[in-house]
Amino acid sequence: MVKTDSPIITLAHGAGGRAMQQLIDEIFLSVFDDTPLQSQLKEDQAQLPLAEFTAHGDRLAFTTDSFVVTPLIFPCGDIGKLAVCGTVNDLAVGGAKPLYLSAGFIIEEGIEFKLLESIVSSMAKTAQQAGVRIVTGDTKVVERGMADQLFINTSGVGVIPSRIQVKVSAAQPGDKILVNGFIGDHGAAVMLARENLGLYSDLRSDCAPLSLLIHPLLAQCPQIRCMRDATRGGLGVVLNEIAKASQVTIELFEPELPIRPQTQAICEILGLEPLFLANEGMAAFVVPAQQVEQALQLMQSHPLGQQAKVVGQVTETSQGMVYLSTAYGGKRMLETPYGVQLPRIC
Repeated sequence: MVKTDSPIITLAHGAGGRAMQQLIDEIFLSVFDDTPLQSQLKEDQAQLPLAEFTAHGDRLAFTTDSFVVTPLIFPCGDIGKLAVCGTVNDLAVGGAKPLYLSAGFIIEEGIEFKLLESIVSSMAKTAQQAGVRIVTGDTKVVERGMADQLFINTSGVGVIPSRIQVKVSAAQPGDKILVNGFIGDHGAAVMLARENLGLYSDLRSDCAPLSLLIHPLLAQCPQIRCMRDATRGGLGVVLNEIAKASQVTIELFEPELPIRPQTQAICEILGLEPLFLANEGMAAFVVPAQQVEQALQLMQSHPLGQQAKVVGQVTETSQGMVYLSTAYGGKRMLETPYGVQLPRIC
């Protein structure tokens, strides 16, 4: 609970004095105090036990990402939840068990204390759900108009078990393409949350920590070749990355693509392609044909994979391309767009 007399962040809260210490104590330390390493949050670094890493695997995974979404709060999520999920998911799709996160905040002068506290609390709740610990961080306060309220950077560390060999270059002809949920939900939900569009729907972001699905999946299906979370650029960009890295052709089956009617309708109104809309709780999985049924059953038995489907296949060795087999029997190339359909999605 915020105890400060000031309702907003001022430049003094980033100046290194008592106001800054108040910000750290009342917003960050008070929220992240459930971690066993909480006493380290006042140090300049986190000191992590090597035994915990070696107990889980033989390779360290390390990733970082920055989050600049507008608006800060959207249906079923906010920038804090997004920051934790985005970094946890980047580790998980590499086959790693996520363990620790850092959190860096660029805070704009004038943001309300209550809004910042709400976002930090959301981060703590999501981290606890994902089974990771936020163990170090940093804050900077910048002048009004310099940061669009709040930017967050999170870095994550995890461990990859020795038997897991997940690589973007590992797809082979005959493999099947699976997704664990609906396509484009996050991008569509964030877009609708921008009131200037004048469009309304019950769409919600799919933002979720995919490690909760992927960890038990890999325990039963360690031969999965490749996984990528379909964030900025969506499923279309992710599959193009896989096709090019693996030097294969990927075919998508249009009738099998799980796209909500609301998302499809919004895309038709605005001239967007749902396959290039961002997701924050959906990933593409490249699975050997002999393991598809087992993987599909495991996904569908988990809350984050109930809508899992086979949506395509790897057809042949090539220079790397993706095409869509349409409902009318035609074929359409899915090339990575030059720019982005929507700004400030994640």
